[in-house]
Amino acid sequence: MIRNLALSLAAGLLPLSAAAADEPGKPVREIGAEASIVFPSDSTIRNWEGDDDRGVWIQDRHGDWYYGQFAGLCRDLDFAHAIGFETRGASRLDRFATLIVRGERCPLVSFVNSAPPPSKRDKSKDIAGDKAEKSKAN
Repeated sequence: MIRNLALSLAAGLLPLSAAAADEPGKPVREIGAEASIVFPSDSTIRNWEGDDDRGVWIQDRHGDWYYGQFAGLCRDLDFAHAIGFETRGASRLDRFATLIVRGERCPLVSFVNSAPPPSKRDKSKDIAGDKAEKSKAN
């Protein structure tokens, strides 16, 4: 009895699984392509991480990562607990926006689709590799 019920349930769910397989997935994001986040706020920005004083990784509410490169240096980014966005009325975070970090204005020159930021372990390997290259050069 239970076996028949399980078989009939499986047969009934089979068309549903085929329909789910045909459903289009999330569109493929091209890494490095110019991008934007519409209406940047605390409900659309999930996370952010500074790249020293050169740029910032920003994650949107869908889990997608972006990288914004600064026109110059943004000195206090690594020590900031919060950042602001100045979009000049466009309501889009893109390459024309400016980040406000501890009162300092940090204009962006590019804002592109990105992979997640490297982990701290990856960063330490890069630093160790840079030191090794410098010692070989001397």
